[in-house]
Amino acid sequence: MFSKIEELCRKKGITITELERELGFGRGTILKWKNSSPSVNKLRDVAKYFRVTVDFLIK
Repeated sequence: MFSKIEELCRKKGITITELERELGFGRGTILKWKNSSPSVNKLRDVAKYFRVTVDFLIK
């Protein structure tokens, strides 16, 4: 999941930190998803931002 978000950020020309700021997440929130699962709400926010489905992010 983290690698997909990282790839989407690359394609959009933003960093993970910029994405976190844009979505109002705490700094390092998405980086923690390498080792833990995000809340459904945060994952939904990321999916909505990139206009993809939650399923796309988790598969």
